[in-house]
Parts: sequence; structure tokens; C-alpha cells
Amino acid sequence: MSVSVVLFTSDLRLHDHPPLHAALASTDEVLPLFVLDDAVEAAGFGAPNRRAFLADCLRDLDAGLRERGGRLVVREGDVVEEVGRIVAETGADAVHIAADVSAFAHRREERLREALTSTGCELRVHDAVVTAVAPGVVVPSGVGRDHFSVFTPYFRRWSGEGIRTPFQAPRAVRVPEGPGSAPLPSRSGVQGISPGLAEGGETEGRRLFTAWRSQGVSAYEDRHDDLAGDATSRLSPHIHFGTLSPAELVGRSRAVGGPGAEAFVRQLCWRDFHHQVLAARPAAARSDYRPRHDRWRTGRSASDDTAAWKEGRTGYPVVDAAMRQLLYEGWMHNRGRLLTASFLTKTLYVDWRTGARHFLDLLVDGDIANNQLNWQWVAGTGTDTRPNRVLNPVIQAKRYDPEGAYVRRWVPELAGISGSAVHEPWKLPKAERSRYDYPEPLVGLSEGLARFKKARELD
Repeated sequence: MSVSVVLFTSDLRLHDHPPLHAALASTDEVLPLFVLDDAVEAAGFGAPNRRAFLADCLRDLDAGLRERGGRLVVREGDVVEEVGRIVAETGADAVHIAADVSAFAHRREERLREALTSTGCELRVHDAVVTAVAPGVVVPSGVGRDHFSVFTPYFRRWSGEGIRTPFQAPRAVRVPEGPGSAPLPSRSGVQGISPGLAEGGETEGRRLFTAWRSQGVSAYEDRHDDLAGDATSRLSPHIHFGTLSPAELVGRSRAVGGPGAEAFVRQLCWRDFHHQVLAARPAAARSDYRPRHDRWRTGRSASDDTAAWKEGRTGYPVVDAAMRQLLYEGWMHNRGRLLTASFLTKTLYVDWRTGARHFLDLLVDGDIANNQLNWQWVAGTGTDTRPNRVLNPVIQAKRYDPEGAYVRRWVPELAGISGSAVHEPWKLPKAERSRYDYPEPLVGLSEGLARFKKARELD
């Protein structure tokens, strides 16, 4: 009886799962496997919020498999060693896995292929599982050009690319007897998670998307930057962990149609764009994609400013509100991400890697491609065609939180200030200002801009 192994990674779902579909179509029995990889912890990427969300996802995946007569086998340790043990225990002749773009994923794939080849077991890598369009499918014209470095032309080409038809979830999964499993992890065993962390798992992800598709997507074009309205999909953690299929999201959103759906699909394209950049330039996870020769601030003053930024005590209410949302939820509104990143890199002039690391420590949707390349976009070292763009937090706050509701929600010490005045508490009369336990701004915006321009040698 033939056996295949499906190694789940960032694709923790049963609906539209090409590796599982291919394995079920080609063999008698399939062993679904997830390895709690020691290397993730060793590299410092085992953030509590993602570990807790992952535990939810694995429990839900196991439940879905059991409904279909199967089960999820969980192992702990080195992923290559554990896959090798499973192959030996089952006599599997193939291991199916989704392609991914990070340097970590590439090393894992290379090690797996080398180890499995020596045993006669085939490694089958499937594209367009964690993205809607696989990196390398859409490339610019011209010799030697392996990826798009600007989003708009990529979006035009990507939009004309056919998206594959999603696979249905399997009706039955026949799993070989014998291989034992480590206990499923539980979020209750994770220390240090954000109090407002969302629930994980495919069941919850599909529930959220169904509600979003019917009630939220039509207004997305008009409301996605509304900080107080909280009108984004909040699907990013599920897309990161693969409990939702990007290809399915694109197809079902396009079926709704209209400006809102088109704007949402554009955001999904941004994700694919960043994945194709990182696939072509893996060093961009840690190095400037387009070096600007920045002389980032260092020393005690920069460290103190960074600590205040992390705590949400910069003196700029909209920045602090967004940073406190991150601490509480392990998630932040996209407009807030842009504002806080611009403030750290362009106003405080602190290295983007410092901010990217902090985000990865907290974000439940923390993704190397999206996180690092979005930070570089804001810092002006990435793919932005206007690298010296600076987002003024006061102007942005008045535009995207005009009545101050978002700020008052996350900075309750300023709740007594009505309307848009909450965005500039330093302008209040001194006697009134003293009633609020809130810091003065770390730096004046004009001072920060002058420092940035001088450092970039633009004067």
C-alpha cells in the first residue's frame, strides 16, 4: 500500500490545499505531519503570539482531519530528522510540501531534498499555496530581470494572470497506522501572549472571511484607512498561517466585484509582490534592498527614544495609540503600521531593522516578506519610488481619525480631550495640559524632518 507524507508549514488548512490534494490523488494513504521545528525557536522567531495562534491552528486542523477519518501527527525537533523518521516508519515514497520564499524555507527544502534522495523518497514542492501567484511566474521583460521592483507594473501583470481554481476540502483522509504524535500544543501553555490576541484556526478564518465578504468588502475602498472604524478584514493572521488560501480569497473577492473587492485584491497582490521580491533577493530580509547610506542614530538617546516608541509614550497620540494596540492585540491597523514605522525611521531616525524586529516579536501575522519589505518601503530603503516620503503623524491623524476616537480608545489618559484636539495635546493651555498623565513629544516634527534630511544629505 503506497504512502505519502504531507508536511504542513504555513498552510494549515484543508480547503484548497494543493499538496494534500496531490497526495490523496496519488497514493493509498496520506500522513499529515507538522513539525514543531527547533530552528524556529533558535532563530528567535518563536514569538508568544504566533505560538499561541499556531496552537489554535493545529488543534483545528487535527479536528478537521479527524472528521474525515484522519489525524494530524505532530513531532518536535529538527524538521529534516523528524520527516526522515516518519518516512522510515511508514515506508512513504513521497513527501509533499508548499513552496515558500524565505532563506529559512529554502534551506529547509534543500536539506529535505538531500536527505530524502538518499532514501529513494521523492520531495514534491507545490507552488501557489502560500501566495495566489507563485514568485517567478510574473517577471518583467528583458534579459536578466528576475522580479519586479516596483508595485504598479507588477500589479498590472499579476492582474492578468490566471488564478487556479481552488480545490475542495477532502471528504476522507486515510492515515497509516503506527506513527505516534507529540501532544498538540495549547495556547494555555504559552506565556506572554497579548491579552486581546485573536483566535486561530481554519474554522475561525473561514467564518471571518464569510462575514467580511458579505458585510465588509463592499466598503473596503472607502473605509480601509479609517482607524476608528476598524473596517479592515483582520484576515492577515489567517493568511500568514495559511488557514485561508490566497488564491481562494482572490477568486471569491473578485466574484463579489466592485471597488471594495478590487481594493482588497490589490492588497493581496501587495503580499505576492513582496514574496516575489524576497524570493529573488533573500538578503532583503536583513539588508537594504536599495541602500541609501543612512547613518542611523545610535547610543543612549536613540535607545531611550526607541523604548518610548515601543511603550506608546512618544507624545504623539496616534503613534502611541497604534503601538498600544500592537501590545494589547498582537495586531495593528495597517495605517497605524505605516505611521509608527515612518515615525521611528524618518522622525526619530532609528534603523528600520530595530522596528521590524519589535514588530516580529509581537505581530501574530509577523511575516518575513511582508514585515521586512514594508518596513523598508517606509524607511526609503525598499521598493518605494519616493524614498524620502515622510508621514506627518498629526496630519495623518486628523485625516484618518478626525474625531480622535481611535486615540481615545487606546490612550485613555487623553479621553477627556474632545474632538481632533486630542491629536495635539501640547497645544492645550498649560493648566489643562497638566491634568493629563501624558508625555511631551520626544522631538518636534520639524526638528525630526531636518535631522532626516541632513542625514540623507538632501539639504
